[in-house]
Amino acid sequence: DPPKGADNFNAQVIILNHPGQINAGYAPVLDCHTAHIACKFSELIEKIDRRSGKKLEDAPKFVKSGDAAIVKLIPQKPMVVESFSSYPPLGRFAVRDMRQTVAVGVI
Repeated sequence: DPPKGADNFNAQVIILNHPGQINAGYAPVLDCHTAHIACKFSELIEKIDRRSGKKLEDAPKFVKSGDAAIVKLIPQKPMVVESFSSYPPLGRFAVRDMRQTVAVGVI
């Protein structure tokens, strides 16, 4: 089945290197396979434990370096993505801002 363009999707992200706090509305560039598309963190759904994946907090106000979270992302134009479980190469992405990788994630 061919992949379809998604106008929004939920993803698990791990914040690696960001100097401040990331709130809903943050709009970095997402690098997924060969696409480089600006995406907005429209909603921080939950903060999770990096290792176990257990939920730590519902609807956090912000996330910072070292945190992991489930977020709703809205690409500025439709973006072809797949869930990591069904096709890993299209399910991984990097979040870039200020000329460095800020976070990594899976869909």
